[in-house]
Amino acid sequence: MENDYDTKEDPQSQVKNSVGMEKNCCDEDTFRLHMVTWNVATADPPDDISSLLHLNSPKTPDLYVIGLQEVYSAPHRFIIDMAVEDSWSHLFMSSLAPRGYLKVSSIRMQGLLLLFFSKLAHVPFIRDIQDTYSRTGISGYWGNKGGVSIRLSFYGHMLCFLNCHLAAHMQYASQRVDEFEYILDTQTFDPKKTPHILDHKLVFWFGDLNFRIQDHGMHFLHNCITSHKFNLLWSKDQLTMMKKTEALLQEFDEGPLDFQPTYKFDRFSDCYDSSGKMRKPAWTDRILWRNTKNQQEEEEFPLKLKQDSYTSNMEYGVSDHKPVIGIFTLELRKMYEAPLVRVCAEGEWSADFDAMVIYSPLQPFPSSAWDWIGLYKVGFRSVSDYITYTWVKDDEVSFNDELTQVYVSKDEIPALGGECVLCYYCSTLQCIVGISSPFKVSCRRTSTALKRPQPVRTCEWNQTLLLDQT
Repeated sequence: MENDYDTKEDPQSQVKNSVGMEKNCCDEDTFRLHMVTWNVATADPPDDISSLLHLNSPKTPDLYVIGLQEVYSAPHRFIIDMAVEDSWSHLFMSSLAPRGYLKVSSIRMQGLLLLFFSKLAHVPFIRDIQDTYSRTGISGYWGNKGGVSIRLSFYGHMLCFLNCHLAAHMQYASQRVDEFEYILDTQTFDPKKTPHILDHKLVFWFGDLNFRIQDHGMHFLHNCITSHKFNLLWSKDQLTMMKKTEALLQEFDEGPLDFQPTYKFDRFSDCYDSSGKMRKPAWTDRILWRNTKNQQEEEEFPLKLKQDSYTSNMEYGVSDHKPVIGIFTLELRKMYEAPLVRVCAEGEWSADFDAMVIYSPLQPFPSSAWDWIGLYKVGFRSVSDYITYTWVKDDEVSFNDELTQVYVSKDEIPALGGECVLCYYCSTLQCIVGISSPFKVSCRRTSTALKRPQPVRTCEWNQTLLLDQT
């Protein structure tokens, strides 16, 4: 949802506005999407990514999609990343969570990493979440090249995000197209709805696609870049050229390349490659989209896309690539307005006494004994960041046709208190289907406090997929 504020909000205010489930916070049919693609060339992340995510902009996105390539994946680092989150994911989560964004899903295949974040208010309306991957390196046996994707429904509209790293070097333009087609053919999802990538209503294809600028000499390239006459280079951009003959590529749209080529730079510099290889500058890093038109569906539930910005960010020098940012406005008619479950905290909460959670289904959904309700601090980063959780069936106290009460032991409630929310997680759907409004948990008033044992986190939601390198 696009928010046009005259003044900047402090992070705490953004959190409270994002968490609140009042009707006016997500009643409009316009949403803002911020996308980033960046080949990070095995580098550690920079200290600050505020400008990359436009964190100081008065217009706050509803969704963030981050696609990285060449995240460092040497064996020793990969093993560490399997035990704890990688440094790039940690940075993005730590930067966005205080502003009210939740990591909804992520997938990693060696150096390819894809992250999807949403404002908390939209999370109960994000369903049908699946991810998958395809290797194309060394005839499909190695994951240094290929594609990772996340698909989901957003207020009922099926979206798919495909992050690719395709074959390098000038002479392999046709191979890059072949790899893209292979990825589209091999990645499949739930066959009942949208089994293939191109079955989704809206598809984003982005990443280090590695298409180069051919024919022009180095001197001409540098003159065009220096004088900002980028249009003189468009006709020799390989992706632009391939779109003239490849019907599949013609289905995808892209904004004008009105920014300087993003590869290849000397690190921590705005100077192009000065090494002995002297790589030609190229727009290797791209964001494209495909919006499928279904006449009957468009009339009832239209989905329109407008690109507001397409540019690179030149201030980051940790890689030999510069990141590319695409900002979009989604205009859609929601297929549903209410979450599947309404959940709230009953009465006052404190570690001094047991508490109750009340929930009530608003629509039929496949509930099960494995469903649970988690207690989270406001500003939590992902579904696995709960303070505690309670099983909706095992800890049920009473129920009727309209609502159910669930018991929470005082020993599970944080002694120091704080602003919290409750989230209902549906095990069958593997997503959050209801979120409470924020409420205050009071500090424990007794003089002594028993330390609560850490619950075993038996339920995870779209945990980052770390694939082996064999």
